[in-house]
Amino acid sequence: MLRLGTRRLRGLGLRGFPLRASPGRPHSVCSRRGEENPPLSAESRWKDQAETVIIGGGCVGVSLAYHLAKAGMKDVVLLEKSELTAGSTWHAAGLTTYFHPGINLKKIHYYSIKLYEKLEEETGQVVGFHQPGSIRIATTPVRVDEFKYQMTRTGWHATEQYIIEPEKIQEMFPLLNMNKILAGLYNPGDGHIDPYSLTMALAAGARKYGALLIYPAPVTSLKPRSDGTWDVETPHGFMRANRIVNAAGFWAREVGKMIGLEHPLIPVQHQYIITSTIPEVKALKRELPVLRDLEGSFYLRQERDGLLFGPYESQEKMKVQDSWVASGVPPGFGKELFESDLDRIMEHVEAAMDMVPVLKKADIINIVNGPITYSPDILPMVGPHQGVRNYWVAIGFGYGIIHAGGVGKYLSDWILHGEPPFDLIELDPNRYGKWTTTEYTEAKARESYGFNNIVGYPKEERFAGRPTQRVSGLYKTLESKCSMGFHAGWEQPHWFYKPGQDPGYRPSFHRTNWFEPVGSEYQQVMQRVGVIDLSPFGKFNIKGQDSIRLLDHLFANVIPKVGFTNISHMLTPKGRVYAELTVSHQSPGEFLLVTGSGSELHDLRWIEEEAIKGGCDVEIKNITDELGVLGVAGPYSRKVLQKLTSDDLSDNVFKFLQTKPLKVSNIPVTAIRISYTGELGWELYHRREDSAALYDTIMNAGQEEGIDNFGTYAMNALRLEKAFRAWGSEMNCDTNPLEAGLESFVQLNKPADFIGKQALKQIKAKGLKRRLVCLTLATDDVDPEGNESIWYDGKVVGNTTSGSYSYRIQKSLAFAYVPVELSKVGQQVEVELLGKNYPAVVIQEPLVLTEPTRSRLQKTGGKDKI
Repeated sequence: MLRLGTRRLRGLGLRGFPLRASPGRPHSVCSRRGEENPPLSAESRWKDQAETVIIGGGCVGVSLAYHLAKAGMKDVVLLEKSELTAGSTWHAAGLTTYFHPGINLKKIHYYSIKLYEKLEEETGQVVGFHQPGSIRIATTPVRVDEFKYQMTRTGWHATEQYIIEPEKIQEMFPLLNMNKILAGLYNPGDGHIDPYSLTMALAAGARKYGALLIYPAPVTSLKPRSDGTWDVETPHGFMRANRIVNAAGFWAREVGKMIGLEHPLIPVQHQYIITSTIPEVKALKRELPVLRDLEGSFYLRQERDGLLFGPYESQEKMKVQDSWVASGVPPGFGKELFESDLDRIMEHVEAAMDMVPVLKKADIINIVNGPITYSPDILPMVGPHQGVRNYWVAIGFGYGIIHAGGVGKYLSDWILHGEPPFDLIELDPNRYGKWTTTEYTEAKARESYGFNNIVGYPKEERFAGRPTQRVSGLYKTLESKCSMGFHAGWEQPHWFYKPGQDPGYRPSFHRTNWFEPVGSEYQQVMQRVGVIDLSPFGKFNIKGQDSIRLLDHLFANVIPKVGFTNISHMLTPKGRVYAELTVSHQSPGEFLLVTGSGSELHDLRWIEEEAIKGGCDVEIKNITDELGVLGVAGPYSRKVLQKLTSDDLSDNVFKFLQTKPLKVSNIPVTAIRISYTGELGWELYHRREDSAALYDTIMNAGQEEGIDNFGTYAMNALRLEKAFRAWGSEMNCDTNPLEAGLESFVQLNKPADFIGKQALKQIKAKGLKRRLVCLTLATDDVDPEGNESIWYDGKVVGNTTSGSYSYRIQKSLAFAYVPVELSKVGQQVEVELLGKNYPAVVIQEPLVLTEPTRSRLQKTGGKDKI
């Protein structure tokens, strides 16, 4: 089997280190031969002022410096505490791949690889980029389904990706044991790059375009000024910065603490092994593709004439650097490694030897065990931080090498143009809040590391660290009755089960145990009355003498009259949809704004920033955690609620989109007549501590009407039938409101010059290239989820945005973007699901009219429509 062999340096150019050392002590690794580490005076003179100061000289920080300087920003300064690549960059395995299950993160990967392909020519610096391709191997039928699921999401991207048969896999990687292999997911152009050389090439480019890279220059304090600028202190003196960017890698927590922020980051130990020359590898005529054995949970690639492979242990076996969490990173830590622990990864070593038998006779010449930084969900945090002006982050990179190029470009564009170039809310640093404790972060980081290669199902739930402190007043009442989903720290019912039904979490690429219960909940709302916990909504109170002026500038819709609510959208300067909120005018100049759970701090940051820019005299308060929300919907909802209040809830008195303060069985609520189901309903905003009492009161009052619970899965089916768009799916920073079919919410003629107004006028004048349409499709036991490829005439022409089963017509239903010429009602296209194209047809939307529309038609003699 694999043996601890010679300690000769081979492979990545790392200096050799003892394989045994004092327990718990990191090994010191020498700098690479010829590395620059000039004193300050050899690099450049000190500057007292800078437009942007980047803290951290790893590949991500240097990439941002390169991109900002190349785009023309003057006075870009990067401060590195010791030397470039110190931290996690220098010891990275350097893997590069086009693949990512996230839709827009594919764009980050794509840009990085295309940049790395040309960087050597541009800068004159060798980058050591190898592109032999990569293969993910499937050894189980469910993994093959996962590959098919991912293929449905790649057709409308530039990335090349193919499912290949075992025969092709063996041809490309002849050293494999083929006994268990069923299929492979192949990405041409994937490979690996030398992280040190990459960073030095980016640094050369940054200097070429005018950026200043100063090191060693540790930042010792950060002080915000009243005008939004920063004083950055180092041993060399102070520097005034218009903005700062924390790109400090595993030092990012320390940088955040300087300004009172607790960034949710955990350092974990990741090991990989480098072998000596293997004769069978040396005899190959071409480089092996990078291999990812997903069941064995390891990656493997050729390293000169040997192999390099790295495993991801289970969450029980992987090691968090707890001392750093408790006491911070040791002051002198930079280019050091931890003691190797072969026993911890032995099951993965054995899996690798089984899959690639030549490893059994190979000698180990190096075991690299270094720190990498994980966020709770394994994704980095990229962008401006809510609550701190002009403080940006690019931190938490578990895969910094492949992300560095694309994130540098993405952040550079955002900084220079005032809005992100495309939507990446999954990387928003503001997806975390005060509920994200250290205990939660560590539990999730363990889970994320251990789950690195598990099957990625639709509607995936992960349970470590749950529940957080952010539970609604109904959690204890409902937790034993439903399958909970996790939304921005909250627990929210996805679906409810009855006695005798399978209550477990059973993820699948096909219809699973929630399918029938969700159908029952759908009927509950359509025929009787249902209650749903909507407490995770983000909620803001805005008041003050400039509140109307601020909101009129922020929103494309008009400001509702006092006592009324409307749906409004915040647009970016380029006319794309930054956010969707309901705006309720509660009293003159005082508003309740409500947004989705995942958008809470994302939207709040934008509102606060615009208030400061406009010099608005307003008070903005985040009341998300103070208020609970119950939704009551269905034809009997009025009848049930009327039993509990003396206020008149009749249609003529409490109209659609009205908002009023009420007492429901002596519990004060703010009631809004609105429902995301499209049925008769109210949202009841109340003190969080009143949730359980309010829920019990309503449920007791509705016994005669057959009241029951429903969850978010049923609500999604209901909203799709009513053709309600969802932010993050049908609209986001990739879409404009006109192509999304939101014209009725955009008032281009209103006097206020709202953000994005002029851009939207230009978009309208030029005409649209695509439109959002509603599709029905007959499938077997699979339904669209969103982001599947749309085919027409043998070509991919668009993508779905969201989907569900329609319990009304017993077919699948989906929203999709297609070219304008294919958007007419009756147009036939195909939707790709799990490797099969299903016929689909564009329908007149909505499939089911909303309750207010049905009521209006009934009054005027019209008919309901299906």
